[in-house]
Amino acid sequence: MMKSTAAPLLLAACAAHANPLQARSSGVQGFDISSYQDTVDFSGAYGAGARFVMIKATEGTTYIDSSFSSHYDDATSAGFIRGGYHFAHPDSSTGATQAEYFLAHGGGWTNDGITLPGMLDIEYNPSGSTCYGLSASEMISWIQDFGETYQSKTGRYPMIYTTADWWSTCTGDSTAFSEDYPLVLAQYSSSISTVPGGWAYQSFWQNADSYTYGGDSDLWNGDENSLQTFAKGS
Repeated sequence: MMKSTAAPLLLAACAAHANPLQARSSGVQGFDISSYQDTVDFSGAYGAGARFVMIKATEGTTYIDSSFSSHYDDATSAGFIRGGYHFAHPDSSTGATQAEYFLAHGGGWTNDGITLPGMLDIEYNPSGSTCYGLSASEMISWIQDFGETYQSKTGRYPMIYTTADWWSTCTGDSTAFSEDYPLVLAQYSSSISTVPGGWAYQSFWQNADSYTYGGDSDLWNGDENSLQTFAKGS
């Protein structure tokens, strides 16, 4: 789903504070984008039934996506529920530092009903060791540092985007986040085979690396009313 400045990579799905939902191929259509998508047909996507957009905001502590503001404004004007995501670099600074950077550049959340909680894109290193040189326990601590900092500022835990393989490899399939952090699961297939980390289900599923109107395809695991409830945080 999310794109690093170094190379296109996968993103993942989020688990929500809602009634348990089953992994399924139906749901509300959405998509994710970054500056890799110069132009996006927001009105066409909305007309086709898409209702949410995840937009890259930041990466590490040195990169602000050049298209974030325009994408965010255009998505809002078209009527979408939208939110920002941060591509993590756990080898470059603390989780807290990167959460603060994300929050300072578009990654915040409010309960206005049209804003998704921020998403932490934590996945394969685009330019080095798969796990950024961190042990499983160090990676878990880094993610907790990011998440607790984000929650302390917004009142809401961020979503975690990842793949089942990366999560198993780099966190030892940690179950430490399954209760509080919604899962955005990246798995390009016609159905979901593995939900990692003790999550009972994914909240969002990045099911394909292309979407007709721009970016990657994502599905909310529920109906439009439950998506609106999720955005509201109630």
